[in-house]
Amino acid sequence: MTAVKTTPGSIIRWSLAIGGLAALLAVIAGAFGAHGLRGVVTERALSVFETAVSYQMYHALALIVTALMPALGLKRRLLAVASGFWVAGIVLFSGSLYLLVLSGTHWLGPVTPVGGVCFMVGWALLIAAALKRERR
Repeated sequence: MTAVKTTPGSIIRWSLAIGGLAALLAVIAGAFGAHGLRGVVTERALSVFETAVSYQMYHALALIVTALMPALGLKRRLLAVASGFWVAGIVLFSGSLYLLVLSGTHWLGPVTPVGGVCFMVGWALLIAAALKRERR
């Protein structure tokens, strides 16, 4: 078995792939919510599901754009860590909301804010990357 190369550059490439996958899944989830859940769950639950889809798509797009930012001279390591926090946010925030709506399991509620914090940390790291240029 070979080791996976995990340089900041390879992580940035992965953020493009994961961002594309997350966007695809957000479109699928949005269609499922609009067509499969309407009339099955309450309007409040549908609104929660739509929030999960929206936040997933926002952060999928952020991952895709971040993959292009090293060309601007932004620090790859900070971009890579920001991407990791956004992926964690998608899983924790959107994932917990999806499960909450689909399963009715309310113990997942406390997980959602952790995902929200991950989103915020990712954005703060993007700001730091914008202010601290890569040394060449």
